[in-house]
Amino acid sequence: MREGSDGPREGPRYATTRFRRSAEAFGMAASPTLLMRVVASAYSVAEKAARIVRNVMATGDLGIVEKSGANDLQTKADRLVQMSICASLARKFPKATIIGEEELPPHDVAEELIEDGHCEEILKKTCPPQYTGIKEEEVMLHVFIFYPHLSILLTDFNFKHNYIFFCFCTGLLDHVTVLIGIAYGGKAIAGVINQPYYNYEAGADAVLGRTIWGVLGIGAFGFELTEVPAGKHIIVTTRSHSSTLVDDCISALNPDSVIRVGGAGNKIIQLIEGKASAYVFASPGCKKWDTCAPEAILHAVGGKITDIHGNSFHYNKEVKHMNSAGVLATLRNYDYYASRIPNTVKQSLVP
Repeated sequence: MREGSDGPREGPRYATTRFRRSAEAFGMAASPTLLMRVVASAYSVAEKAARIVRNVMATGDLGIVEKSGANDLQTKADRLVQMSICASLARKFPKATIIGEEELPPHDVAEELIEDGHCEEILKKTCPPQYTGIKEEEVMLHVFIFYPHLSILLTDFNFKHNYIFFCFCTGLLDHVTVLIGIAYGGKAIAGVINQPYYNYEAGADAVLGRTIWGVLGIGAFGFELTEVPAGKHIIVTTRSHSSTLVDDCISALNPDSVIRVGGAGNKIIQLIEGKASAYVFASPGCKKWDTCAPEAILHAVGGKITDIHGNSFHYNKEVKHMNSAGVLATLRNYDYYASRIPNTVKQSLVP
């Protein structure tokens, strides 16, 4: 994997002196810390989820159901992915708290949905010292899978039975993302984003998918960190949930251009790959499972994400899921954009 930023040098920081000597005596490596094991497992679990997504989409039978209405839809892939992620992580880390958009699966999940592997490369990284003492019961896992424009499938017969074709024709396959965020002490400290259809434009024989991951204090990996050219102000915002307030906020920033894409994870990818300089969404709508993984990855490379008021997001078990005061995120120059958010917009969004 290609690194998005450099991390600290490796070192045996997470073994006790007694264990380290014992390990050295027997030619053994010290055991990875809990955090690195969780991230390494989440990486493999996200890749399993991506395979499930591609398999379901390839059948053409999305098994779409309405949850609370025509604009709140769920697919077979939603259900299977959530079951796979939650059951796989719960089996390895039973004391951790798992939060997601869909209802948590029952205990009798089919064995073929379980992923028990891990990424060896992640386990080789040295855990930042401030996270070496984390206990399993202190870990919060926020999981989500994003699909663009599902609502069109219920109204357009031509696309209802071929979602892949719809996304391909409209350039939206890259918007599909699997997110696993890891929080501790109310703070997003690690995250995994998988794009199941990354590289789909390379042709029929292309290898699909990529996984981006990051940990605060180590860095972020799986992509090439790039910044927007100096002096350019490119805003990335919602593709399908715009409003007068959203548009007024963007206009006040006087951007050179505006990119509209789906998914919080995809928007953060636009920032870290130099396609956009600020992610602005002046509206309620995003949830904690949307922002946890992307926040950790963005922060791991020096970026910043808050609500429109500049308040940090909190990921404690007790906090509400909705990020009711919108989202403002940048890789660089956060203060430039924060200072230009109109007071009328702030007054309309209650934290």
